[in-house]
Amino acid sequence: MSMKTISRQNEAKGLGKEALKHAISAADFYLKATEKGASGIEALRLRHKVEYLLELGETIKANDKQATASSRPPELISTRVLPMPERTILYRSSKLHGLTFPPWTANSEARIFSGTCANAEPGRYIDPTPFSLSAEQQAIFAGWKRPSELIPGVDESNPEWMMIAENEIDLAQDLATDCSVVASLCAAAPHLASKKGSLLSSLIHPFDYKAMRPKVVENGPYLFRLNFNGCWRAVVVDDRLPVTSNDRTLYVVDRRNPKLLWPALVEKAYLKIRGGYDFPGSNSGTDLHVLTGWIPEQIFLKRIKKAYDEGNAILTLGTGNIPPEEEKALGLVREHDYAVLDLHSDENSRSLLIKNPWVDSLVWTGVGSSATLKTHTVGSTPEHATNQFRMAFEDVLQHFDSLYVNWNPNLFQFRQDHHFKWDMPDATEELVFTKNPQYRVLSPSGSPIWVLLNRHWQDGELEILRERKAERDRHNASLAHVSKQLGFMSLSIFTASPPGTRIPLPESHRCLHQGPYVDSPNTLLRYDPIPNTPQTLVVAQGELPLPTYSFTLSFFSTSPLTISKALDPLPYSETITSAWTRRNSGGSAAHPSYFINPQYSITLPQATPLSLLLSTDVKDLPVHIALIYSSSPTKRITSISGRDILVSSPEYQRGSTFCQTPASQPLDAGTYTVILSTFEPGQLGKFVLRVSTNVPDVVITPVMSSQAGKLRTVFSQPAVFKDGEERLRARIGIARLTRLSVVARATASGTSSSSGGGGGGGGLRMKLELGAGPGRRVLGPQYLYHNNPCGQVVRVLGLSPAPGTHRELPRSSRSKTCGFS
Repeated sequence: MSMKTISRQNEAKGLGKEALKHAISAADFYLKATEKGASGIEALRLRHKVEYLLELGETIKANDKQATASSRPPELISTRVLPMPERTILYRSSKLHGLTFPPWTANSEARIFSGTCANAEPGRYIDPTPFSLSAEQQAIFAGWKRPSELIPGVDESNPEWMMIAENEIDLAQDLATDCSVVASLCAAAPHLASKKGSLLSSLIHPFDYKAMRPKVVENGPYLFRLNFNGCWRAVVVDDRLPVTSNDRTLYVVDRRNPKLLWPALVEKAYLKIRGGYDFPGSNSGTDLHVLTGWIPEQIFLKRIKKAYDEGNAILTLGTGNIPPEEEKALGLVREHDYAVLDLHSDENSRSLLIKNPWVDSLVWTGVGSSATLKTHTVGSTPEHATNQFRMAFEDVLQHFDSLYVNWNPNLFQFRQDHHFKWDMPDATEELVFTKNPQYRVLSPSGSPIWVLLNRHWQDGELEILRERKAERDRHNASLAHVSKQLGFMSLSIFTASPPGTRIPLPESHRCLHQGPYVDSPNTLLRYDPIPNTPQTLVVAQGELPLPTYSFTLSFFSTSPLTISKALDPLPYSETITSAWTRRNSGGSAAHPSYFINPQYSITLPQATPLSLLLSTDVKDLPVHIALIYSSSPTKRITSISGRDILVSSPEYQRGSTFCQTPASQPLDAGTYTVILSTFEPGQLGKFVLRVSTNVPDVVITPVMSSQAGKLRTVFSQPAVFKDGEERLRARIGIARLTRLSVVARATASGTSSSSGGGGGGGGLRMKLELGAGPGRRVLGPQYLYHNNPCGQVVRVLGLSPAPGTHRELPRSSRSKTCGFS
């Protein structure tokens, strides 16, 4: 491991004994350097470093001791030695509004309290700060009062009750213009008022660590430790609060705990550093950062502007499918990319300076446009128009489709590139992840990870691009509507079980971060990992047209990562490829034809967990898996109850579905049958069944239907019982020695049909007769049918034709009559 890595890891620890050890070691190093004869400015610089490190060590010891004694939440302290110019910046930043807020040190509390009390009247400290008020506030302002004067019913013998919330905290803002501060206090209340690890313990002093609440200082100062202008700083206020001449309030109140004092004191300390009670506004992320030190993040414009100003981001814009009439009216080109040359933001507006890269083209002419065609001049000769225009950010959001940001990779310390080839799955496995590249990503910390997926260019894509452009030009169509597409790709992070193993399909495990599907050759996923717990990164695609692609995955991080290809949680897998056809698509268990669905026998040689993954080539086809214990690998399941199903998938998911046995309850060795069904009978489609186990030599075979291998003849018209009819006949011609089976099923209306159908119907008797008239005879037994979902079957073995009967049939044939009653 490099010294740079070790240094960053040690800096990241920054707590307790480890941080103190580094501070002492660094102080000793600089002290020895001073003793070796450094002189002048260098000697002064070294002495300042020693003083700073000794002060830092005392702060670490004090914080560690206090946290240990009081169960204060741990705090990350930077152990980086600040050079003198940076320390000067911090001290210069201490001055605001004519006041001084010094950086916090280990002895700040003792120094501030002793100095403040020494300069105050006994028990009568008054903060001289001139808190400003707005005109509306000033009109009703009636002075300052202490809690004992302000809150009725004060128990002077037990003033601590003013720091206790007897009910759930319910803070409210009235006349003060500090909604972001009050919102921050509301959001942080569970952390501030917690009995264990309260953030108040590091925010307000003095603090009763035994009772885990602020102490009451009668008529005295309160000291706050607030994080602003680069470091933690000391802020002192008294306990007086502003009152009004009516029932309005200028400070935050708790509607359920009207005597609670500390929220108003926190608010006062914050407003002191912001200028007064006529607070002009902020945002709660900033306010919470001051109050708690927790890291804020403001998404999008502010974040991008900062990176842009620091030279760490390049911005471009892309329009969508703008109608032709709007192109001319707005001065924008549809499906076109623009460069961003500058970002501007102040209290009144936000705008972008944009350039159309075309030499001579339209520029933004919408409402509020400041577009001008600036001309570069080389010597005295005009060179070309720059096509620049400034556009309000609100208009950018309305008229542009995409904002593209390219970030400087030097924002990170570590990078790993992984290259892979991917053969595109066929249509039956597009909706599942069985063929998708998946990676196990392990980070020792929760610091952000950025993952860039780059699809390598190839000639086939170039041809598609050319065809798209030609088709668009021919039909004046949008690129989004031409037939040739480049497809889409995406990145996602999942929690798997076991951690870091492969994911079968998107719905099977919890997705931590889902990236968008983009038709660009690049897509970026940013996420915060779970420290020391592997997550699974999945590369997904949709409609990529070429059979094979090459990709590069680049991982950027501030901590070293351990990355490898994800493995299947169950190492042994078998796949079955088949289809639902008109003969075996029986629908759900609500239909009597359910048992004609494809059935497969699974024989396990020993106990093992088992998972079943079913996917189809029809994306909106609802499908289901049911696993049932079976007594024989060749016997079809013909009836089930709910308790017969050992495991099943969720109810009829579209395109794909998944189920597995609990890891703690593996299946015993033996034979099982899986039934694969669609929701409605007659729904057709190809499917792939993937069976995964923990053991090899699992035998999977199809369970054949009783009709398998037989020639199927369907009566052209269904047999229908009309009103008053109790018997129907149908003629069957036999041309040669055969084994005959006759199946009749009742339709939903209660009639019978030899061509199959749905369920329903009452009792039905069927028999096979030879001949007609008084001489006819019954062949085989009669069958009685009461809603048998598989229908009624008549089997006659060794049935042979007799010559001379029914000459309209081929020679050596005879007619049988099938009767229904």
